[in-house]
Amino acid sequence: MKAVAAVAEILKREGVKFLIGYPVNPIIEAAAQADIRTIIVRQERTGLHMADAVSRVTSGQKIGVFTMQQGPGSENAFGGVAQAYGDSVPIVVLPGGYPRRITNIPPNFNSFLNYRHVTKWIEQVTMPDAVPDALRRAFTQVKNGRPRPVLIEFPTDVFQEEIPEPLVYVAAPRMRFGPDPRAVAEVAAALVAAERPVIYAGQGVHYAQAWSQLRRLAELLEAPVTTSLQGKSAFPENHPLSLGSGGRSVSKQLHEFLKNADLIFGIGCSFSTTNYGVAMPKGKPIIHATLDPADINKDIRAEHALVGDAGLTLDALLVEIKDRLNGKPRGRAQAVTAEIKRIKTEWMTQWMPKLTSSAKPLSPYRVIWDLLHTVDVARTIVTHDAGSPRDQISPFWECTEPLSYIGWGKTTQLGYGLGLAMGAKLAHPDKLCVNVWGDAAIGFTGMDFETAVRERIPILSILLNNFSMAIELPIMKTATEKFRSTDISGNYADMAKAFGGYGERVTEPGDIVAAIQRGVKKTEEGIPVLLEFLTEKEIEFSIHKY
Repeated sequence: MKAVAAVAEILKREGVKFLIGYPVNPIIEAAAQADIRTIIVRQERTGLHMADAVSRVTSGQKIGVFTMQQGPGSENAFGGVAQAYGDSVPIVVLPGGYPRRITNIPPNFNSFLNYRHVTKWIEQVTMPDAVPDALRRAFTQVKNGRPRPVLIEFPTDVFQEEIPEPLVYVAAPRMRFGPDPRAVAEVAAALVAAERPVIYAGQGVHYAQAWSQLRRLAELLEAPVTTSLQGKSAFPENHPLSLGSGGRSVSKQLHEFLKNADLIFGIGCSFSTTNYGVAMPKGKPIIHATLDPADINKDIRAEHALVGDAGLTLDALLVEIKDRLNGKPRGRAQAVTAEIKRIKTEWMTQWMPKLTSSAKPLSPYRVIWDLLHTVDVARTIVTHDAGSPRDQISPFWECTEPLSYIGWGKTTQLGYGLGLAMGAKLAHPDKLCVNVWGDAAIGFTGMDFETAVRERIPILSILLNNFSMAIELPIMKTATEKFRSTDISGNYADMAKAFGGYGERVTEPGDIVAAIQRGVKKTEEGIPVLLEFLTEKEIEFSIHKY
């Protein structure tokens, strides 16, 4: 058996249904021969974003795999791997490499040397019979512990060499571990003793599929819940105890409850310092429950710590807390939920003029509001892009089902959302998959809308076009005045049509809903859609500071 055929066979045994990539890499042809669907993108970064989404929206139960050629392919792919590393996403990356005799000779790009700071596990296969062992290690690493990318580089002259048959390979196992029981008892006591606890849930709840445990704990403690941007949709945002999700922009109720909390319990989160996450008020006691002990006391000092799978951690806490509360809540819920409702009403009243604005150019908030109230939210997966779209949609989009929002932001590459929507649609073809982006982001990855058309991936792309990098206007006044440095332009609806998709440009507020309805119908017919909304240069966000 050729080494490249062994790679394809191992992918098949690992349950890989489609391989995303860009030529030339012999793994692509071998995968097709093994009946693995091959999906070819227009640039490597988008392909990695697609693989990223496959893993995210399946809680890592399906692992996205991407392959590319040596040299320029590996060089172009770096940003996509770095993004997955920053946001803790499990993907398998299989670059080709230069032949072994020159792999370490400058200026040849060596993935094994250059990717080590943005991967969890990395190897270079130099002997054909090492293929099964290397991939076994890679899949074991990517399925277990903190989710992050793994990379196996194959010098091109290894692929056509023979390896012994029969191929001995069994899919890598998934393993979980739980927290120290004594630490669980201490944390349970602290949570029960707190008068105003707040639960902060991260994407570890998604990977553990621990949504029901999180809800049961919140209802038992009668404690309000917020999430990180990555954890958004881990708790139903129409629940009376929901404060909504965090990010750079947040709801007023989230801000107020964190400010007044006497204990913050982080579950399945890293508490990493980022401009695009929830800022924790200084001086608050923190309980930190996470899968990776490297996160403990890294950015925020923890009064108590639990290390383990979020599901096992919540299971253990539920047992301890039920015992302390005699199996039932203490009657605080009415007061807590009433306070949440009051502050949320104040906040929404403040923002309704923008959310329902009839201004021209269109308010981006009106577009988002109408989108939220037109699609079937429970059957939709939505993601933002970097910059204004993220800060405009994340506080106001109300998720009701787990894994219905792909939030991100440890690093913020423009154009990320398109590939995420496409990957989500591959993983969940029965759902409406939407990316909301701006005219800056489409300049980075817009050509891959053609990939959606060619590869029959019917997403709904919502483009907010204000012909400007509006978020930069306050900090680039001179550059704008002298050289129009923040101006950008394009007719992106026409671009979508030129690629063979459905494109529509919307300028009237009264046409927003009907355009979205037409777009959804086209996706149901198997046609990718780009709706371009001409919007005002909005730079106001729901930002609250302590």
